[in-house]
Amino acid sequence: MNILQALFFPPEQPGGVSSMIPYIQDRFQQMGWEMELFSIPKRVRGKGQEEVVFETFDYHAFEGDPLVDKYIQTYRDYVWWTKLRLKKSYDIIHAHHPIAALVMKQLYPDTPVMMTIHSSYERELILNGKIEENGKVHQFLTAIYGELEARVDKLLTVSESFRTYISPYVLDAAAIKVIPNGFDEKRFKPIAHENEVPQLITVCRLVPAKGIDILLHGCAELKRRGHPFVLHIIGDGPIRLELEQLAVELDLYDDIIFYGYMLHPEEFMPFFDIFVLPSRAEAFGSVFAEAALCWLALVGTNVGGISEQIDDGVNGLLVPPEDPIALAEALEKLVTDSSYRYNLARSGWDKAKQVYSLTRVIAQLKKVYVNTLRQTE
Repeated sequence: MNILQALFFPPEQPGGVSSMIPYIQDRFQQMGWEMELFSIPKRVRGKGQEEVVFETFDYHAFEGDPLVDKYIQTYRDYVWWTKLRLKKSYDIIHAHHPIAALVMKQLYPDTPVMMTIHSSYERELILNGKIEENGKVHQFLTAIYGELEARVDKLLTVSESFRTYISPYVLDAAAIKVIPNGFDEKRFKPIAHENEVPQLITVCRLVPAKGIDILLHGCAELKRRGHPFVLHIIGDGPIRLELEQLAVELDLYDDIIFYGYMLHPEEFMPFFDIFVLPSRAEAFGSVFAEAALCWLALVGTNVGGISEQIDDGVNGLLVPPEDPIALAEALEKLVTDSSYRYNLARSGWDKAKQVYSLTRVIAQLKKVYVNTLRQTE
């Protein structure tokens, strides 16, 4: 079987999807399946000229907004690049971005196209203060879910909570299959250690949706309670300077290290004790599974896919979003009790190995690929 994995960002770009797909490709190739990766380079902008047509709604009603216009132009660019670069046929195309899925179905109408919806672009834009909820852009982006349902052959997503989130925008949410992300255990090399001063780490893009401002306020409360720690922040983004200034204002700057972007944080994480990320929303939250596979104790917010990964008090701790005091209290439990921290970390590792292994994902995807091909023959 010859399968095309159609991405948006190139595999070397940061993010759970980009880092996971090459490992999926490698596993399938080891089984003798043909699998290629395809994406659009950043340099391809403003090339496409073809008219875009959606079956379920008229996007022209949303034209004039810069974000909508950029989305439509990116669709045209993806069409242009695909026509230029792809010259062969495939048994199945598996897309990982709405534009990739819709373009592939347009250009390969007789090929089964399936789409994994990994995250909510519109939710991120709302949380990051870029668009208004129920505004023009929000309506446009949520209409894309219905377009995907109408045109692609199979929809998948990464968590039950995200399937619930998109259910108002599709006709049959029950038909969407959930396959949580999976991770190659060989990438992670946990080590037994005990830092004299607890080492906290977070890995994310520095945008409002990730709640790093809440983390800093929570850490300030932890410091006021007299608990020493070091917080390591890996990632970059538009609010980095704002966060650095907040750290100064909270008298935390000497307790925090801002590293910027790092390509393989999993090589760095095993030397720390606690992974914490108080996201305001997460469709899955791949970094939690990655941290668990590094033997870190987990602290996250009770939202989206995070709450499906963490069983509170069993393999990590959950706190409400927007609550720095609750976050400080959860961190206090871990920094003051190394045995409790160790037990949570080992339980997190056990669950991640069992539930989020790449072997499990490969088996589930293989079954979906075979069934999808049979249904469309």
